[in-house]
Amino acid sequence: QVQLVESGGGLVQPGGSLRLYCAASGFRFNRYAMNWYRQVPGKQRELVAAITSGGSTNYADSVKARFTISRDNAKNTVYLQMNSLTPEDTGGYYCKGFLLPFNYWGQGTQVTVSS
Repeated sequence: QVQLVESGGGLVQPGGSLRLYCAASGFRFNRYAMNWYRQVPGKQRELVAAITSGGSTNYADSVKARFTISRDNAKNTVYLQMNSLTPEDTGGYYCKGFLLPFNYWGQGTQVTVSS
């Protein structure tokens, strides 16, 4: 059974940091590209960060130099380190495993940036 389980979200003050985790099981994790998406109510889900199976990364302009995506294939886990958080980073964060033709989504973890 395929599972992606996100954790690490919470309430943080502006300027703070959080580290999100996405634990994968049920598929060959090391072959899949892994992405983090963010969704705000009333808006489309947007791609925040991506990492290929080979470890190449890509980021949305809004998070470059603040967020870092990484993966540990031995632990079947992808991470999102988020620094210098702003209220605009508030939203549900979802990880996705992608290898054509398959897409696997987690249930999301909420991040709220507020003073």
